[in-house]
Amino acid sequence: MQFGWSVSEANSFEILSAAFEAGINFIDTANVYSRWVDGNPGGVAETIIGKWIKQRNIPREQLVIATKVRGRMGEGPNDEGLSRKHIFDSVEGSLQRLQIETIDLYQTHWPDENTPIEESLRALDDLVQQGLARYIGCSNYPAVGLLDALSSSDRHNLARYDSLQPHYSLVHRVEYEHDVAAVCQKYGLGVIPYSPLAAGFLTGKYRKDKPLPESFRTASVQKYMNAQNWTVLDKLESLGKTRGKSISQMALGWLLSRQEITAPIIGPRTIEQLNDNLGAVGLRLSSAEMETLE
Repeated sequence: MQFGWSVSEANSFEILSAAFEAGINFIDTANVYSRWVDGNPGGVAETIIGKWIKQRNIPREQLVIATKVRGRMGEGPNDEGLSRKHIFDSVEGSLQRLQIETIDLYQTHWPDENTPIEESLRALDDLVQQGLARYIGCSNYPAVGLLDALSSSDRHNLARYDSLQPHYSLVHRVEYEHDVAAVCQKYGLGVIPYSPLAAGFLTGKYRKDKPLPESFRTASVQKYMNAQNWTVLDKLESLGKTRGKSISQMALGWLLSRQEITAPIIGPRTIEQLNDNLGAVGLRLSSAEMETLE
């Protein structure tokens, strides 16, 4: 999401290359990144990823590319949503920008209450049948909507959602844990949380009674600044010191230690941030540490 917004194309290439060389093979993006920024038409992050694959001669078969559809990409009435037309228009645009022939994981970015779920799933099933997408997933779906989609796929013998991308971190838990987690566990969906470091709050960058640092995401972080979450930061720091791990590594380790989590989606803006995130690889917290943090 940061590529083409708070990270230049050149720096994006360096981060992607370093991540790939370190063993990361899953890249998640969306067609709308980052249309909310002045002068950004959307599709910029996909374009950067596509250029990186071609210019750096990255073997396509060694990557798992995931992108999303739902958000507004133009001014027309069919330029957003999960209608058949918008899905088919959007997949072509994403494939062109990414410069690939097949999207490994094509995700619906959030639900579309104005389109029947069966229409969306039939369109997605056709993409799978045509080889334009290998698997489908969803993001930001509540339990009821997720169950409805899984049931519709089963009834009509259509491709089903194999993954969920929820907003989930140590300081943003209820949305996922209340009832969505149980659905994912029961039906075997892979879970790939976004914002695992709460827009930077769980890095220790922000501190109680200290001036706010300059950041693109400061406004979105302030909602986490409360007594309970300052305590969470303190616990992450103290537990991390005994392991030689940073606050952010411990926060990622908390997610990696939950059985149903496939992988948290990191969003480093610098090589230094990437290297810090990589320190969480293989980290699993003890039951005592999990209990302390929870």
